[in-house]
Amino acid sequence: MGRLQVQVRVVGPQREPLVVSSTLSGVSGICVYLLAFGASANGVFQSVIGDVQASVESATPVAVFVARRFQPGTTITTGANSRAVLRFDDGHAIVLNENTEFRFTDYRFIRDRPQEDTFAVELVKGALRSVAGLIGQRSGNRVSLSLPQATIGIRGADFMVALVNPAYVSVLKGAIGVTNAAGAVTFSAGALGTVATGTTVAAPIAASALPAGVSAAFDSLGSVALGFGATGSGGASVGATGAGARQGGWVTAAAVAAAVAGILSAAGNNTVTANH
Repeated sequence: MGRLQVQVRVVGPQREPLVVSSTLSGVSGICVYLLAFGASANGVFQSVIGDVQASVESATPVAVFVARRFQPGTTITTGANSRAVLRFDDGHAIVLNENTEFRFTDYRFIRDRPQEDTFAVELVKGALRSVAGLIGQRSGNRVSLSLPQATIGIRGADFMVALVNPAYVSVLKGAIGVTNAAGAVTFSAGALGTVATGTTVAAPIAASALPAGVSAAFDSLGSVALGFGATGSGGASVGATGAGARQGGWVTAAAVAAAVAGILSAAGNNTVTANH
């Protein structure tokens, strides 16, 4: 694993240089982070609470922060008592509950070319809430959420899903289709459902049948206030402001500086020394 050595030389009143060194392991991970989380990104971290990390393909996960953008191929994880709100360029919002692993698989959005719409994500573990944006409103058959037990098609929906083996779903608005090898079942607003395995058809359930942990996750996710609807320009997502925002499709110098500062402050193995 590479090591990054940062030195800052400051000439003091006695004209003796003060050298401040900071060492960070995993320089390759930083480079991947700066490149992959910048240009050509399609989503933004609108809100970050607690321990939220992201990685691109096999890169070392790094801590994220509000306004940092990300692209397909990104895996996002949340720790205990942590949460993240993701916003995509078509206005789609996803809330990740604590102890969740989420993968952003594929995305294509051009405002005037709905025939090319694509939105594909995967929930590996934990729980999330999904609120459809413009793609989900106009091209619901092109939006999918993959689970170990099934694939969920989104039809302009606001819904929640939790994985505790089996999977549980709760639909707040719109409708979703839960499909696997056993068949397809549609759940409309107000419905609760579960699917045990990839070869078991999804089935409706009563609220009393929800495990306590799932019920708590749904209560937490449902309480998050979100702005609904698509963005106005198809450019930066809602919340894409500050150092992480792009200008003219390019990553700004401020964004790179902020990314490095965030990585350095978040890294647990940093060492800082001063030599007079």
